[in-house]
Amino acid sequence: MNLLSILVKGGWVMLPIFLSSIIAVAIIIERYIILKKASINVPSFLIKIRNLLKRGDIKGAIEYCMEEKSPMSNIVKKGLKKYKFGHQRVMEAIESAGKQEISRLERGLPVLATISGVAPLLGFLGTVTGMISAFMKIQDLQGSASPSDLAGGIWEALLTTAFGLIVGIIALTFYNYFVSRVNKLVIEMELISNDVVDVLEESSKKEITDDNLEIEL
Repeated sequence: MNLLSILVKGGWVMLPIFLSSIIAVAIIIERYIILKKASINVPSFLIKIRNLLKRGDIKGAIEYCMEEKSPMSNIVKKGLKKYKFGHQRVMEAIESAGKQEISRLERGLPVLATISGVAPLLGFLGTVTGMISAFMKIQDLQGSASPSDLAGGIWEALLTTAFGLIVGIIALTFYNYFVSRVNKLVIEMELISNDVVDVLEESSKKEITDDNLEIEL
């Protein structure tokens, strides 16, 4: 029995389940690639950024962020571009960029969550329509229906239930996996953002202290 014959035996309910599975697979592949690219070596990135900022090399830090091409580096880059406007503007830029990056990381996940809930329900709907079809057959044959007469409705009921559950379980599993990956990336973004702001503040305090010392001397 090939896939086409299985879809035909499942009745019309198999069509939305099949379309849901295609959408879910597309989202899973796309999100997996995006989230994998978003991951960076946080300690290495922090060490490099700290060294550049402590030397006052803001331009070098921005160029390094542009080379990294990750959500974390984008957030830091947008913050550093506002450096000349003061720390408040840096923090506002980092916060705004963080929201944008989180939104990009979560793109498609609501659809995946919807499929994880709707696919099993479609399967149960197929169960109901299959049983209705079987009972209508019994009524048409006035109770003398053989098992082969009922096979069509039973096939529809079983196949839609099985495929609905399979699509729903796979979609839910990957949804939870992606949500945990996004949460981990958000924590790393907060860690890097706070660290960059702290280094900038320490650097500015050091400049002020040095200026005061020069005045006193």
